[in-house]
Amino acid sequence: MYTDKKYKGIIVPAVTPLTKDYTIDTIAVAKIFANFYQHNISPFILGTTGESASLPNTVKTDYLKAAAKNKKTGTVLYAGISSNVFNESVEFAKLCADNAVDAVAATLPSYYALNDKQMLKYFEDLADAIPLPMIIYNIPATTHMSIPLEVIDELSMHPNIVAIKDSERSEERLMKSLELWKDRRDFGHFLGWAAKSALALIGGSDGLIPSTGNLAPEIYSAMWNAFTEKDFKEVYATQLLSDKYGNLYQADKTIGESLWVLKVLMQQKGLCEAVVMPPLQPMSAEEENKLIQSLKDITN
Repeated sequence: MYTDKKYKGIIVPAVTPLTKDYTIDTIAVAKIFANFYQHNISPFILGTTGESASLPNTVKTDYLKAAAKNKKTGTVLYAGISSNVFNESVEFAKLCADNAVDAVAATLPSYYALNDKQMLKYFEDLADAIPLPMIIYNIPATTHMSIPLEVIDELSMHPNIVAIKDSERSEERLMKSLELWKDRRDFGHFLGWAAKSALALIGGSDGLIPSTGNLAPEIYSAMWNAFTEKDFKEVYATQLLSDKYGNLYQADKTIGESLWVLKVLMQQKGLCEAVVMPPLQPMSAEEENKLIQSLKDITN
């Protein structure tokens, strides 16, 4: 990892704060962004944690504008442009360029299974068509496809593809990725698997994209600071704390269930309401009370 890269550090995939009528809660956006910036963290809106696949374009646009309004001078803002419709991704990337976004992230379209050549062509065409630097986002849990490292490595030579965000849970894949790209100045690696954050950083990753950072950004700020100071013992200590918070809302939950739980816990910190966009739904009041008590147990 090179410390002079533009795209590096802790990037948190922000939740999409919603009102009870499923519009953007602009007050909550301001609170969430302020919480990130207090800990020197970059926001990434409209990703998986942001429920982007369920949001109407009007809501996405409103969030984009609210994010641009709250962007701190001198910081980097990321946004997701994933869609099953190629032109929708292109047009939204153009809108991002007009609203203070520095780089965009895209997954594979997730309806049809694609072969390696189709994956390669899709990302090449998308990178050619958009006005912003692009991060490839590999997340088999939602796309049901894994982008082969060989495909990513070929794409890494494209002048408009600047990084990979990899959320695939494979330690072997992680180590091979770091071998391929840790010494590249023109291409970055970000891990979206919080449980292996310490391993990734010490192994040469350029940064982390942990959803738990919505709830406890201070953990990842401390982890990054310890890493840059080469205090690896402290890096692993913060990893244990990350695991504890991650288990609080992710253990035995689907991705969709975990997003509601995350918002419940964020609500306890005064950051947003516990409203998720359909088809996601809240769980029971009993479950909510258990979660709140579990959060109190951790923080006390």
